[in-house]
Amino acid sequence: MKYFFIYKFITFFLPPTEAAINPPKTSDGEALFTRLRNPSTGEATLYLFNSGAQQLFEVKCFQEEYHSWFIGQTVEQDGRLLFVTPMDPLFLILYYLIKAYKENGKFQPLDQVVLDSEYPYCSWLLKCADVEKYIHHVTEEKEIGSQKFHRYSQEKTLKWLKKKVNQTVKALKSNNITVGQRVQSAAFISGNPNTDSEEDYVRYAHGLISEYIPEDLSKELSKYLELPELTSPTLEPQLKVGEERY
Repeated sequence: MKYFFIYKFITFFLPPTEAAINPPKTSDGEALFTRLRNPSTGEATLYLFNSGAQQLFEVKCFQEEYHSWFIGQTVEQDGRLLFVTPMDPLFLILYYLIKAYKENGKFQPLDQVVLDSEYPYCSWLLKCADVEKYIHHVTEEKEIGSQKFHRYSQEKTLKWLKKKVNQTVKALKSNNITVGQRVQSAAFISGNPNTDSEEDYVRYAHGLISEYIPEDLSKELSKYLELPELTSPTLEPQLKVGEERY
């Protein structure tokens, strides 16, 4: 079976775009498909490390019956597509940082935090480029001698996530993606579908990012963004025959 890959250039939060290329490779070895814990649910999800484990990709498979693809001068009968999306490994590392913080609240070396007997390749997350450079966005740090110790920081994480929201809003706007109608439909509220307010963009971006963080952190992020709580409209009961509404 052949796979070909749709690489998303904007951010990992947005729908797949037009480029179809092979995942990047280096001379260090082979790219690796493996299952890791979904940072939102903790359940097994398919990911891809490029060769050398310098970059992480989220993998989603779309399959429909009776679909084929023209590839060059040939027809590929297998209609399955793997959508490969660049993924910030900090989201997956964050899952383990939060878990360790809840268990003991201690400063620990990262290689003692990002451990999982069910998903041994999770340790490869620490190989990804710039993890060491950017881990301070989600942790407090202590350095003893030549060794660094880390502990999850919700305050710093919320600041980092807000930046992610702002980046996503910017990408949505620059690509002329409308969100107002989607936000209203998800919340079962009525409004002008042709109007995208700043709140609509922030709320939509928050929803996209919430797919990569635990539910309780998503709620804290919503408060941090000062998003008003959505309430569904109260439906008036239907009148029975002969009744009048006052």
